[in-house]
Amino acid sequence: MPHFDFDPSYGYTLDQLLRVKSPETPDDYESFWRHKLSESLSVAPHPELIDTGITRDNLRVFKIAFRSTDNATVKGWLCLPASGEIKRGFVIGHGYGGRSEPDFHLPFNHDSALLFICHRGLSLSHYPGVSSQPHWHVLHDIDKPKQYIFRGCVEDIWTSVSCLLRLFPHLSGHIGLLGISFSGGIGAMALAWDSRIKKAHFNVPSFGNHLLRLALKTTGSGAAVQLYCRKHPEAVLTTLSYYDAAIAARYINVPVHIAAARFDPMVAPPGQFAVYNALNCEKQLYVLTAGHYEYPEQQQESRLLLNELSEFFADI
Repeated sequence: MPHFDFDPSYGYTLDQLLRVKSPETPDDYESFWRHKLSESLSVAPHPELIDTGITRDNLRVFKIAFRSTDNATVKGWLCLPASGEIKRGFVIGHGYGGRSEPDFHLPFNHDSALLFICHRGLSLSHYPGVSSQPHWHVLHDIDKPKQYIFRGCVEDIWTSVSCLLRLFPHLSGHIGLLGISFSGGIGAMALAWDSRIKKAHFNVPSFGNHLLRLALKTTGSGAAVQLYCRKHPEAVLTTLSYYDAAIAARYINVPVHIAAARFDPMVAPPGQFAVYNALNCEKQLYVLTAGHYEYPEQQQESRLLLNELSEFFADI
C-alpha cells in the first residue's frame, strides 16, 4: 500500500459513510439548472464523424466532434457494433486525467452506440483559455458562480445526448450515462435535470459535499480548490454550492448504480458516499476496497462490477 501523510479512509467506518449528508441547496439552484438545460437543448450539435478503420472487440471506432454550448467543440470517439442492431446508446465520461482512447472492456459492445467524450478543456477537447491540467482546470472561473467551468462540462453531457439522438433517433428512451471520478460528479449534476437519460452508473464520483471535501486532505484536484479557498473562501463556497454532486443527487429520479470506495487519496470516500446517500430514486451500491490506486483485489472487484452493470443496464 502506498504511503500517504494522511489516512485516505479518513477514519470512517462503512456505517458512518452511509450516514454522510449533503449540504443545503441554494435558493435559485433548480431554476438555474433548468434554465441551463433549456439553453443546451437548443444547441444543434452538428456531429462530424471520421472512420478510423479500427475494429476492436466487435466495435468499429469513429472519431467524432460536435458542437456544445458556448461554441465549444467536444471531441471523442463513437464506437458502434461491427455487426448487429443498435438498440441502446451510452454517453461515457472520464476522470480528471482525461482519456486517450475508448474503453473497450464495457459489457455493451454487442448492441450499443458508445459515445466516449472528452469534456471541454480536457484531452482532445481543447477550449480557448482553459488549461488541460486538472489543478488549473478545476479553478477556471471558480469566482464566477454562473460561469464556472463545471457548468459547461455538465452542458457537454446534455449536448452529447443530443448528438447521440441526432445520429440515432430511434434510441430515444434508451440512453444510459457512465461517469467515473470527475465525470461521475459532473454526470450526477447532468442527470438531475435531463429526462432523456434513463439510467446511470457513477464510479467513485467526485464533487460530493464540497463543504466536507474542503476539510479533508487530498492529492486530487480538490487540493487546488482547498488552497484557493483559503484566500477566497466566500467566492469559492458560493460557486461550489451550485456544483455539488450530492445536492444534485437529491433531484435524480431515474435508477442509479454507484461504485464508491472506502479508501481513496484523490476523491475522499465521504464525498462519494454523500452522492449515494442523497439519492431518493431506485439505487444500487457496489462498495470498492479503494479508488484511484492499484490494490490486490482490484481485478476481481472490476469483474464483479462489470457483471452488475451488465444486469443493471439490461432493460434500457
